[in-house]
Amino acid sequence: MDTIDRLKILSSQNDFEPAEDHRCPKIDPSKNYSAFVHNAIMPNGKKITLLKTLLTSACERDCHYCPFRAGRNFRRATLKPDEMAHIFISLHRAGIVEGLFLSSGLIGGGIKTQDRLLETSHILRNKLGFKGYLHLKIMPGAEFAQVEQAMQLADRVSLNLEAPNTKRLKILAPHKVFVDELIQPLKWVAEICATKPAQNGWNRRWPSVATQFVVGGAGENDSELLATTEYLYRELGLKRAYYSPFRPVEDTPLENQPATMLQRENRLYQASYLIRDYGFTMEELPFDENGNLHQETDPKLSWAKIFLTENPIEINEASKGELLHVPGIGPKGVAALVIERRKNRMKSVEDLRRIGINPSRAAPFIMIDGRRPSQQLSLL
Repeated sequence: MDTIDRLKILSSQNDFEPAEDHRCPKIDPSKNYSAFVHNAIMPNGKKITLLKTLLTSACERDCHYCPFRAGRNFRRATLKPDEMAHIFISLHRAGIVEGLFLSSGLIGGGIKTQDRLLETSHILRNKLGFKGYLHLKIMPGAEFAQVEQAMQLADRVSLNLEAPNTKRLKILAPHKVFVDELIQPLKWVAEICATKPAQNGWNRRWPSVATQFVVGGAGENDSELLATTEYLYRELGLKRAYYSPFRPVEDTPLENQPATMLQRENRLYQASYLIRDYGFTMEELPFDENGNLHQETDPKLSWAKIFLTENPIEINEASKGELLHVPGIGPKGVAALVIERRKNRMKSVEDLRRIGINPSRAAPFIMIDGRRPSQQLSLL
């Protein structure tokens, strides 16, 4: 089997490994590299093509949802660190990929597997001179020094929590240890960022940090997922939480469990952004009696209908935090509004439009210069 064939096997069935934002258009399937090239959108909005792959699809863990679990009968493949580095650099120089998202099945324990990931990264950076984007996985059970090395080589590091707590992880991955193997390395990342100079990191800055949850595989509710997400954002400096809808895989213990609806994934992302970017707390998110978000309405609108319909806020006087709770007004809109009202009092919906805010969504929940804007909107 040649290197490209092995790479195709390594990159198949990799749906539970989100690589940045996957909303970018997919690679042309007619191309022979479509199995392992992934179009992504970076946090700054830039589009990038990534080689998204594993060092090995062999794994000693028996996670109940995973297509790579130990004992499952399917064709596996492995590339040595030197092979992976050279095939990537060949694809990069040919203009096929711009960056690398590198993970691995677990063989010989987390420490040995992490060493192979680090060796691949060292070859790329220090021998082959690759200066581009590298997203490197941290393996369960990795050591502090390995975590620090990964942060000195990568633009982004991530470690998959998979579940929101110990109870749920036992259902998905019975031989993983939630606190010691998964949370602890993320704590080390936060510690390194807080105590060591950023110039020690790649390109003189520490990498961004992400994690991933498998949604719906362990019977967890949205409240559990978002409580852990809030902790990671507030306490550990997480940049991004990914929510991968559970999909049953043949020949796994969860093969008969139903797939998770995509709408649930969408609502979780919306709520996650409210916590990260809009100042919402868990106590403010509108959960139903089962601890799940309402599927028919986005969580910000649900909150506003409950708390602002009868008590609209005056946009000329509201704080930044209050403005961020209004549907239709995001961080950029708040910044523009705060600057504008220092110079001129806002008096109409046209004043909002002039600074880039579409007032239609906000109208039921605000006052403009002491008046409800709904009548003004109906006349336009």
